[in-house]
Amino acid sequence: MRRVSIVQGENAIVVEPEVMISTLLGSCVAACLFDPVARIGGMNHFLLGEPGADHRVGVSEMSRYGVHAMELLINGMMARGAMRNRLRAHLYGGANIVSGLGSIGSSNAAFARRFMADEGIEVAHSDLGGTSARKVEFLPFDGRSRCTKVAERVPERPPVPIAMPAIVGELELF
Repeated sequence: MRRVSIVQGENAIVVEPEVMISTLLGSCVAACLFDPVARIGGMNHFLLGEPGADHRVGVSEMSRYGVHAMELLINGMMARGAMRNRLRAHLYGGANIVSGLGSIGSSNAAFARRFMADEGIEVAHSDLGGTSARKVEFLPFDGRSRCTKVAERVPERPPVPIAMPAIVGELELF
């Protein structure tokens, strides 16, 4: 099986079997879209839902925003034969991993849900929110996905026994 990995601001569209698209997410969101009849699918990975009203976005930054990334993915799939009215979605990510960054993940998740509702795209599955990073793997030809949550923290190791120093007078021996 061939694997295509994407990072924020990227998307991949697949029309052949035996290809997997994967990504790692924190507060970002990945939308996996597929047309079950045409057997065309794709995934994007966006950093933020929409730019602020006063934020000017350069052409090179546009795909980092969900509002643009979704249109790139949908239009790319339609150019390969997908029909917009048959699209189904799986949504992942939107975690609030770093408490000091506010609710960026929640805002991204809300954007993704709102976009799908506004566009009439059925959400077949979603795993949004929480505090865990995720690894997402998507088989676009079959419209199947798998999401694995990354541990919130490294499990603690059992304490290692430490030999206590022997004390003789004022001299410590190790």
